[in-house]
Amino acid sequence: MSGFRRRISSGETLCGDGAWGTQLMARGLKPGDSFEEINLTRPEILAEIAELYVEAGADLITTNSFGGSPLNLAGHGLAEKTEEINRAAVKAIQRVVEGRALISGSVGPTGKILTPYGDTEPDVMAEGFSRQIGALIEVGVDLICIETMMDLEEARLAVEAARRRSPSVPIIATMTFNATPRGFFTTMGTTVEQACRVLVEAGADLVGSNCGNGIDTMAELAREFSAHATVPRVIQSNAGIPENHGGELHYPEGPDDMAARVGELMDLGVAVIGGCCGTGPDHIRAIRTAIDRHRTATS
Repeated sequence: MSGFRRRISSGETLCGDGAWGTQLMARGLKPGDSFEEINLTRPEILAEIAELYVEAGADLITTNSFGGSPLNLAGHGLAEKTEEINRAAVKAIQRVVEGRALISGSVGPTGKILTPYGDTEPDVMAEGFSRQIGALIEVGVDLICIETMMDLEEARLAVEAARRRSPSVPIIATMTFNATPRGFFTTMGTTVEQACRVLVEAGADLVGSNCGNGIDTMAELAREFSAHATVPRVIQSNAGIPENHGGELHYPEGPDDMAARVGELMDLGVAVIGGCCGTGPDHIRAIRTAIDRHRTATS
């Protein structure tokens, strides 16, 4: 049994890391840049960010491979470097993380729309995920995290590609939901119940939500997942909904805001609690402290 599975099955709540895009933009990358290209050109930046999150207490450190599918990389003329870029994402942080945290191989959406609504065939998308995930597994990630998905079919293809690549690799699958008067739905109309059923059938070990919402809405989502998921859950909240302040995005929720809901999430059975857009090491440090305090208080 992998270290990740063993810890989850024992009932431990793991602390995820925070946003990588936010950290990279603070170091000079701009919207529209290929964030994954720096895996090859500036790997020391990735090691620096990983160190900050390890020091903050994260149990899981994410690879800088969110946009590492060939369909996504093609927009930057980098599709032929898919394997090289994804392997480099892992290698850049291995020395920092080794023995201190687990490495989570990030797999995000391709940026393409499947037929018949778009122009991308399922087998092309599946092959792209297979190339990306295969490279991540080859170099030694501890788990695969398929995240920020809005199209359930795309998420299913990614989970199945990971499971074909490895019958044993732990797989997290998270989707992004919007709160509506009728409940929670992805932009493609998927409900929490549908996501839980399809993703678990495809081979996901953990399911949940990341991005798109602040911690209060995520706590509501966690309650919805607890009603439908048959596997452990993951919640990775934004630091609130970004606001435009003088042309710059500002995320309103601080570390204490997020930490205040950790006990509730743990009581709902959430197995991994981390951060998404707008969160940084201070948010993760607060989540880590809140996890440890709640565990002590309830043991």
